[in-house]
Amino acid sequence: MIAVTTKKFTVEEYHRLGELGFFNENARVELIRGEIVEMPTKKTPHSVCNTLLVQQLIILLGKLAIVRGQEPIILPYNSEPQPDVAIVKNKEDNYLSSHPQPDDILFLIEISDSTLKYDQETKLTLYAEYKISHYWLFNLIDQQLEIYSKPYQNLNSEAGYCFKQIAFPNEIVKLPYFEDLYLDLSLIFPNFQ
Repeated sequence: MIAVTTKKFTVEEYHRLGELGFFNENARVELIRGEIVEMPTKKTPHSVCNTLLVQQLIILLGKLAIVRGQEPIILPYNSEPQPDVAIVKNKEDNYLSSHPQPDDILFLIEISDSTLKYDQETKLTLYAEYKISHYWLFNLIDQQLEIYSKPYQNLNSEAGYCFKQIAFPNEIVKLPYFEDLYLDLSLIFPNFQ
């Protein structure tokens, strides 16, 4: 009997495949736990929510942190997801030398409709494994923001978040790490009220 195994890629191998033209220029792929995952096309509500969110975060944060929209982060050594929004620490070279890594990340945000289960399970556990302290999930199906905090990893190496809070489109929420900054969710979910 022949054993079948799948090839797992490192971040370096994934980058090399990109350099060699392995991916179509418009391909929406990311590396998750060594596997290349093709992401679905974004629907209009997802794009609108993402645009409004990035605009508001840039206004709120100014020069306090960098707001990265749909850009890669590196979770060594085998993951390079592209969260919808990453709030990262300021860095002198603006991350020209490397995509942000766990120590650079303040919090991550995903916007979900067709990828809701994937973002609630795969992305959530991945981010918790790397101790990303805050993970926000704009759940467009249920019209709510899921706010996760305090990552853990149990004795079986299963990861997750200790706390989950739900906020609705008519609420205002505090930004992690910026105690005096609040995000008005009605500016992000305007078409869903």
